[in-house]
Amino acid sequence: MPYVDGFVIPVPLANLDAYRTMAEAAGKVWMEYGALQYWECVGDDVPDGEHTSFPMAVKLQSDEVACFSWIVYTSRAERDRINAAVMADPRLADMQPANMPFDGKRMIFGGFTPVVRLGG
Repeated sequence: MPYVDGFVIPVPLANLDAYRTMAEAAGKVWMEYGALQYWECVGDDVPDGEHTSFPMAVKLQSDEVACFSWIVYTSRAERDRINAAVMADPRLADMQPANMPFDGKRMIFGGFTPVVRLGG
């Protein structure tokens, strides 16, 4: 059964180019190790909510945009194997929290088992 890692990330508008560069490099590594899909999306219709919302969840500031990302794997076991390999890959050694083009403390992430899948 497929497995999905999902992320919501507050990215400063001034760092969007750096974020894209980092994401492209990281995505290539994830795909090399066996991820099926790697998506990075920048919010352009992400309204504030009254009770919950993407902006509220990451404490989005006025100079930031919410990014939504996900990685698809063939299974949870494959996700665990791939993530271990990615984290050990020297090409991503400089991707430490202090070097990220966003505030990693406000990033939301988790692993998910699909329950409905339609299309592709």
